[in-house]
Amino acid sequence: MQMPRFEVPEALVTEILSKLPVKSLMRFNCICKYWCSFHTPHFISKHYHNNLKNNNLNPLLQRFDGNANLAYLSQLSVEKDENFLVKQNIRLPFFIHDSPYVWGACHGFFCLHSSFMNDMEVAIWNPSTREFKILPQSSVQRPTYPGLTCKYVIFACGAFEFDFKNDDYKFIRFVTLCYVDTECGIESPDDVSQVELYSLKCDSWKEIPSPNYSPLDYCLSNNCLDGICYWQIVMGNSPYEKVMILSFDMANEKFSVSPILEFVGFFSKTNINVLVFNGSVGVLVYPVEGIDKSFDLWVMNGKEWTKQFSIESIPGVVNPLGFWKNNELFLLNTNYEVVLFDPSTQELGINSYLDHHREYVSLFFYVESLVSINGIQEHRDHIIRQLVGDASNNINRNIDQVDTKYDDG
Repeated sequence: MQMPRFEVPEALVTEILSKLPVKSLMRFNCICKYWCSFHTPHFISKHYHNNLKNNNLNPLLQRFDGNANLAYLSQLSVEKDENFLVKQNIRLPFFIHDSPYVWGACHGFFCLHSSFMNDMEVAIWNPSTREFKILPQSSVQRPTYPGLTCKYVIFACGAFEFDFKNDDYKFIRFVTLCYVDTECGIESPDDVSQVELYSLKCDSWKEIPSPNYSPLDYCLSNNCLDGICYWQIVMGNSPYEKVMILSFDMANEKFSVSPILEFVGFFSKTNINVLVFNGSVGVLVYPVEGIDKSFDLWVMNGKEWTKQFSIESIPGVVNPLGFWKNNELFLLNTNYEVVLFDPSTQELGINSYLDHHREYVSLFFYVESLVSINGIQEHRDHIIRQLVGDASNNINRNIDQVDTKYDDG
């Protein structure tokens, strides 16, 4: 007797598939052509916003191995019983000259930029779909001056964000040009600033007017919100500098400056990190000196600054790395361990792996996305993924003591 065939409504199939991880959806491409048809703009948007709604964050740790002189990323597990153990290390051979910086995470993408002076390697990478796009070289002309030669081109900081008005992903970077006397080689005391803007839709660069401020790259995880990027700038002379917020609107491509109130204290004695917190622009303020750190979080509501909460003295802290769910704060301690502070219990936890002898540790969060960047599939010339055993086998292991294997899938 033939069993009756049941047809599942298309809307129900869409709803189910939109809640699955990208890895599963990519596998389904090889199984069912019908399911492949769901990779439409509507489905991609629905899938992404489901991840946002459910706060499905994925932490990616950026660090630099000082012993091996090697930069790499570590993908952390978010499974409940694995306590943020490293499940995958990611090497970046594409950046052959120097360590890349992560300048922005937007819609599941990362913008990777070489930190090497005069080097212009830039790429956009979707770690979920493993799509990798190498950006073209900038066509922006450097200014010339009689008797001077441009010796260094330094990329100080930047940001990657979506322009909602023009349906375009854009990357902005601040460029500092250092000149020397052509005859004697003496460095000129005056640097020249330029600002470059890349458009993914046009796949090209252009120069935009510089704001005549030098932004500081003191941001936690993400410094962009709703198409606007934020940095801190310092005005005035020591020890009475005044801290301001520089913003850039990706849609109208204009800069603006807004003040931070006097709650930050003197710049020389206070660290200030710009961040996005629960849908608002904010700053995390903490003292420069000492290893017992206290933190004040302020957010901007309209034109008013409001203190969100304070965290009293936490012993043995080097610097904050970023906020997790439920206002928990990732920190780097004096043992170079990544720990998690729970403000509701005032307790530290999650020090299950060590980071001894490592420098330049930062943390980024992303949600999975199916959005295409018109790139190519990553390969070993760009990205090398290195699985770290089975995270569930040994919760307290050190990542330097495990056997690893390569994953080219």
